[in-house]
Amino acid sequence: MTTVTDIQKTFLGAPQFAVVGASKDKSKYGTRVLKWYQDRSFKVTPVHPKEKELEGLETISSIAELPSPSETSISIITPPKITLGILEKAKELSVPALWLQPGAEDEAVIEYIKANLSDRVIYGGPCILVEGDDIARSNSLL
Repeated sequence: MTTVTDIQKTFLGAPQFAVVGASKDKSKYGTRVLKWYQDRSFKVTPVHPKEKELEGLETISSIAELPSPSETSISIITPPKITLGILEKAKELSVPALWLQPGAEDEAVIEYIKANLSDRVIYGGPCILVEGDDIARSNSLL
């Protein structure tokens, strides 16, 4: 059985990352997560349906535009109704690991994860802003 620790290691071990939910508002968690990756020199792509650039990085409008989705871990900081569609597309694209920040899930999202992606989604509380550095250090990724 895959543990949360296993998924976290897979997640942070990816060569590329994407953040869905960042915006121009620097106080929002999505943008703070995007900056977390940038501050650690991780290769990160922001995903936004309307903005062309966030934090100096060119955006893509959907995870379907990721050049290598099977090598990209995705942080999701969106309302649950949007999260569910992202998870469905991520399954189709064989994304290796996804990290839902607190508040991105509801019962429907959790049911979908349990039925389809239980071996590759972190959800239910851990926040990359709080735990990411410790996880990365313990896996020699920082």
